[in-house]
Amino acid sequence: MNTTADVGTIVLSAVVGYQCLLLAVGYWASRRTHSSSDFFLGGRKVGPWVTGISYSASASSAWTLLGVSGAAFAIGPSVVWVALGSLSGMVVAWWWIAPKLLEASHQQQLTTFIDYLSAPNENGRSDVLVQSSAVVILIAFVFYIAAQFQGAGLAVTEVFAVSDTLAILCGALVILIYTWLGGYWAVSLTDAIQGVVMCVAAIALPLGTVISMGGLGPVAELIDLGSHHGPDTHAATLSAIGFAIGSLAISLGTFGQPHLIVRFMALKDHAARRTAARITLIWYLVVFSGMVLTGLVGRGIFDSLNNNEQVFFALSEQVLPPVLAGLLLAAVLSAIMSTADSQLLVCASTLSHDLTTEALKASPRVLRRGRWAVLIVVLLAVLVALFLPAPIFSRVLFAWSALGAALGPTLFARLLGWQIPEVYRVTGVWMGFGLTVVLSLLPNAPGDMLERLLPFVAHGSLLMWVRRR
Repeated sequence: MNTTADVGTIVLSAVVGYQCLLLAVGYWASRRTHSSSDFFLGGRKVGPWVTGISYSASASSAWTLLGVSGAAFAIGPSVVWVALGSLSGMVVAWWWIAPKLLEASHQQQLTTFIDYLSAPNENGRSDVLVQSSAVVILIAFVFYIAAQFQGAGLAVTEVFAVSDTLAILCGALVILIYTWLGGYWAVSLTDAIQGVVMCVAAIALPLGTVISMGGLGPVAELIDLGSHHGPDTHAATLSAIGFAIGSLAISLGTFGQPHLIVRFMALKDHAARRTAARITLIWYLVVFSGMVLTGLVGRGIFDSLNNNEQVFFALSEQVLPPVLAGLLLAAVLSAIMSTADSQLLVCASTLSHDLTTEALKASPRVLRRGRWAVLIVVLLAVLVALFLPAPIFSRVLFAWSALGAALGPTLFARLLGWQIPEVYRVTGVWMGFGLTVVLSLLPNAPGDMLERLLPFVAHGSLLMWVRRR
């Protein structure tokens, strides 16, 4: 009996079946998509389970499954600060920002994040702010989406004997088709499926590890053994503090992510929002805990790996039976391949809605332009993934930090009712984005503290200085 061949067949069947499910969801959603509001916001009728789980999945993606587990493998227990940073940003977003965005979306019939940021103040609506925000979003998301495609390629090459080029192209094609067809409904439902898969994986792998190792005791010993590897335990106090601050500063990026903010705008009511917030909190606790544990256990088992971000796959093969490991890998692979859709939809709304005249925004042409915009962004992201590869963790955190620094303080100013002259609003967007780019090119401070914190603080300080209540 050829066990390897059998496992390969099971994995391939699972992957193909999952991709067919995504295409079926796209077709179903296309029958509910008749206007630009349906395409970009699901008609503002989306419920709590789909919103909560799809928010979690689109916020986490390959960065959590591969990036956080890889970071835990590389740096040890200090990675908990990364998880706390992500969790704190999510809490502020759901319990403070979400209620205000939900109200504004329904009352003012807003379609995009930029619609909210650029809402008229005493100086009128700022077209320059719209254009600046749109450019920043498009640049950051092309790299963000490329990281997701790269994660898919990494996962495929780990499971199948195919090139990462073929894997990236196939995954991008499936995502393109269902996003093109179904818009927000397709994206939200597929992300919800993805979120369930990620949650199952985050439970199954640690549980399988405990069973395989014979209980919690041996697992704790492995984690303790791994904690003595590398420089983590010998880090200077100043570096440790810098890493903690930089990791907590990840939370600031949450407030500038259009693909997350739009989830609040699409909710049907406040009851759905409250339920969705609780669902998101539970999901974060389960998945981040599972991935941190995965990396720490892998740190005790493996002396080194060719790529730290492969520890998830390496541990699966080490502790699970071949068939179960194959199914888990197939599930995670499929989830990663469907990650970029939310960012794609935001790019489509930016190109076809935000960067168009007011007279055309209610036209059916916006829906057609949105679909073509999806194609353009997919092509750009594929090119970046193929010809400008970079570590997934670093690339996602750069895009995350850049968007947070460019748009987050502007969002806070709107929520607090500050009146900011147009010139300072536009200056702030480019200040936050530009500082993030410059600092990303310099040698890293502990925890990338400067890159993740300084641009946001500089932008926020500018707005606070010139504000008029």
